Amino acid sequence: MKTTKIPNLKIVPPKSESGLYETDRFMPKMHQVCVAVGKRASGKSTAIVNLIEQMKFDYCIAVSPTMNSNKELLDRLKIEHTFEDVDDPSVIDKIKNIVKAEAEDLERYKDELKRYNKLMKDLKDGKYLDDDLLLQFFSDDNHFQRPEHRWNGEKPRIAVIFDDMLGSGIYSRPRKLNGLSTYSRHVGQLKEGGAIGVSLFFMIQSFKCQTGGLNKVIRNQCTSMLLFKTKDKQEMKDVAESVSGEIDEELFNKVYDTAIGDGTDYPFLFIDLHKKKEHPSMFRRKLDEFILTEDLKK
Repeated sequence: MKTTKIPNLKIVPPKSESGLYETDRFMPKMHQVCVAVGKRASGKSTAIVNLIEQMKFDYCIAVSPTMNSNKELLDRLKIEHTFEDVDDPSVIDKIKNIVKAEAEDLERYKDELKRYNKLMKDLKDGKYLDDDLLLQFFSDDNHFQRPEHRWNGEKPRIAVIFDDMLGSGIYSRPRKLNGLSTYSRHVGQLKEGGAIGVSLFFMIQSFKCQTGGLNKVIRNQCTSMLLFKTKDKQEMKDVAESVSGEIDEELFNKVYDTAIGDGTDYPFLFIDLHKKKEHPSMFRRKLDEFILTEDLKK
């Protein structure tokens, strides 16, 4: 079929994405909406902890009624805020306010730094000194105090973990959670453009649940998935449908079998639905081994 080009209507993408952060070479993109699916004691928590550590988040927010019982988890993840009442939908607003406060503090620092640099330049050039600037930056020990920022002028990387929430009010009445999942990378917008953003990690025992589980809106926002060993054929079919744009169900089952192997040592299939261009596959056995689907097609 022939086509004819139309002048001056080429789509020009933005130079950068809102809330986009650089991640290490073999890590997924940030920000994430990550779903880990596995039965009890399958290894979900350990896998998510390792992923968050490798992605170098600055701190975590936990939404879980059981998180405080695991001290090692708290220490490893640098959890700074914990919300135990998973029936309270206002928890989502509190998370957004935490991220908003980070955005405001970063803008405060950048504004103060600009004023401080002007004062230092005026001092060097022998210009008239603004009294307000002198009062703002002259400290009690007779020195000029450079503005400080917890993250040294960088945007903090924040992860939110949702765990042990089956049947919770937040899951059962998901309007606010759906909103957060949809625009998570835009939370904490900055006046100069962009946003702080936040990554979401959901640990669940079933990919689909009739009531009180993770709903379709959030599943559709998923950027990566960890699928642990399961004998539930319908669950396998549901997950296969979620990647149906990439491979068919038969090939997906081969990928899954390759990842799980004999089922020992807490195996899982990692699916990166928005993989980096340089990654050879969207599928991995755990985090450290790409599964090349071309080999499985033969």
